[in-house]
Amino acid sequence: MNQDELKQAVAREAIRHVVEDDWIGVGSGSTANFFIDELAKIKGRIRGAVASSVATAERLKSHGIPVEELNNTGELPVYVDGADEVTEHGAMIKGGGGALTREKIVGGASRKFVCIVDASKVVPVLGKFPLPVEVIPMARSFVARELARLGGQPEWRMGFTTDNGNLVLDVHGLAIVDPVGLETTINQIPGVVTVGLFARRGADAILVGTPQGVKSIAARKP
Repeated sequence: MNQDELKQAVAREAIRHVVEDDWIGVGSGSTANFFIDELAKIKGRIRGAVASSVATAERLKSHGIPVEELNNTGELPVYVDGADEVTEHGAMIKGGGGALTREKIVGGASRKFVCIVDASKVVPVLGKFPLPVEVIPMARSFVARELARLGGQPEWRMGFTTDNGNLVLDVHGLAIVDPVGLETTINQIPGVVTVGLFARRGADAILVGTPQGVKSIAARKP
């Protein structure tokens, strides 16, 4: 199976976690897109979706799935999204596509976070994938210096602006052995909107696409 086929397999499996007659939180990125395509097949069984990015909202609407603002839905039963890296404890790096802030908001507003990935995204220690940090524009250089003091090598994602009108710094060279602690530390830097570490509220269930089938991991919280 190629990578797209693995993503399709986990997307199909994730449908099992959808709560009927309720809202569903939907993430962003290529694996989430496959989930949206699968969700379209059962759209009559849900109230609609809350999107974590403009691109996700557009894809949902293109399938005729109603999209609602989170402010109008209250707590969501389930949020389904991919990850750039994930550990067996459910800690993730997200934000490769730049939607980390809205993803973290929708995930935080959901009772259950289902992470869907192919096997290449499951790692023992986070950090090989550059850690995205969304910053307000005037704080870019200051935040970069602070991230360097933490041992990272920040790189401005030039030419990219988030849906919130902000910038992204991608931090290379980190071995994240304490994801909860680092998430807290980076979030406290003035000018940081969100760090793409999802550890304080990580995944509750991880669906992993493998050539042998979809493996389900109940996240073992540290």
